[in-house]
Amino acid sequence: MRSSRKPSSPSRPAAAVHRVIKAYDVRGLVGEELDEGFVADVGAAFARLVRDGATQIAVGYDMRESSPALAAAFAEGVNAQGLDVVRIGLASTDQLYFASGLMDCPGAMFTASHNPAAYNGIKLCRAGAKPVGKDTGLSVIAEEVIAGVPGHDGARGSVSDRDVLADYGEFLRSLVSLPGLRPMKVAVDAGNGMAGHTTPAVLGPVESITLAPLFFELDGTFPNHEANPLEPANLVDLQNHVLATGADIGLAFDGDADRCFVVDENGHPVSPSAVTALVAARELGREIGATVIHNLITSRAVPELVTERGGTPVRSRVGHSYIKGLMADTGAIFGGEHSAHYYFRDFWGADSGMLAALHVLAALGEQDRPLSELMADYQRYEASGEINFTVAEAQACVDDVLKAFGARINALDHLDGVTVDLGDGAWFNLRMSNTEPLLRLNVEARTTEEVDEIVGRVSATVAARGPARAEAAP
Repeated sequence: MRSSRKPSSPSRPAAAVHRVIKAYDVRGLVGEELDEGFVADVGAAFARLVRDGATQIAVGYDMRESSPALAAAFAEGVNAQGLDVVRIGLASTDQLYFASGLMDCPGAMFTASHNPAAYNGIKLCRAGAKPVGKDTGLSVIAEEVIAGVPGHDGARGSVSDRDVLADYGEFLRSLVSLPGLRPMKVAVDAGNGMAGHTTPAVLGPVESITLAPLFFELDGTFPNHEANPLEPANLVDLQNHVLATGADIGLAFDGDADRCFVVDENGHPVSPSAVTALVAARELGREIGATVIHNLITSRAVPELVTERGGTPVRSRVGHSYIKGLMADTGAIFGGEHSAHYYFRDFWGADSGMLAALHVLAALGEQDRPLSELMADYQRYEASGEINFTVAEAQACVDDVLKAFGARINALDHLDGVTVDLGDGAWFNLRMSNTEPLLRLNVEARTTEEVDEIVGRVSATVAARGPARAEAAP
């Protein structure tokens, strides 16, 4: 007797699938690597992955031209496997995490974050915003897409709509004490990304804040600058806007608005490590002894301050899957990364740049000093930022660098690449990329002169092995 089960989707070449389904998310060039058929298969495979514990999946998308159609195709794949879809429409990534936590259901966010307009992708999570990465489901999804996702012989799922934007804003404000703050003018560069959608909903109702918006128009072609504030060139417009408007603070968000970068009243960028230290101090103020996660290339000022404030610092590898895993394992109250991702236990352990921004605004508004003076309390060292070397023999270059520093080395550890402690607050980390012929260097020391000396020695040693190109990481 023939089965009534619907046929599997067509198989796909493994190399093509693995180019798009990466370690942390799904991402590729629209039309070449990522199309509606492929996304429908991913939706079906994701539905099969979470089916045992879920009946519905929340789906949101950013302002990219391709996002609505791709989100609809994903929903079709989910429905074909018998699960319902709740569409939250235009959203930031942390707004999607909020929906996942609020409805206690898995979620899918269509975005390519800070990548150029030609790209798109999907960030997936389980119920309660728990991340889905290579080891927690993406490998299974990739295998099913390659083999052909099995069909489903049950009833189709449904589609409904739910607007969670106002609830998201109200929830974030409930996590930070905002009454009684002094009046502040806040310049915000949305970069034509999703912060143009979420900032009015979150900051608009705060009486002490006057917004000075920049590039709030949603436009996935990014006509003004790339929505990647980690690249210094993309902060210039905000820096000028802060000075032109006399703002007390500037905030810049990436395309999906899950990362937040801060500029002081003088137009100077504030280190994400300093922001991590400030937020950690605030969170420890309400729960003394709590655990705070920091990745290994944030400033040493972070664990120092956490310890001084009675907390327990825990060091992590670089990458949100490691941070989120440690957040869950340790019950940490907060976690921060050098890349301006900030994670909160009260936000289901997920990251929210907007919530970090609220903490900085509250800290600024609770006292009378300008932001530059406030943040000086959390800035103890000088740093190089991340520098990438394009090399042919990465491990050999690392070995050469260790030999070059020789007797200056106090200690080594290999949590993620190699971290070299040179004493008196000076250290550097060298990590090899898993996907590219790159070495990533981060240096910190007490003075810029010492940072420059260490960077120069590493650069010269790497170059001595053969042609190498160094550039600041975007």
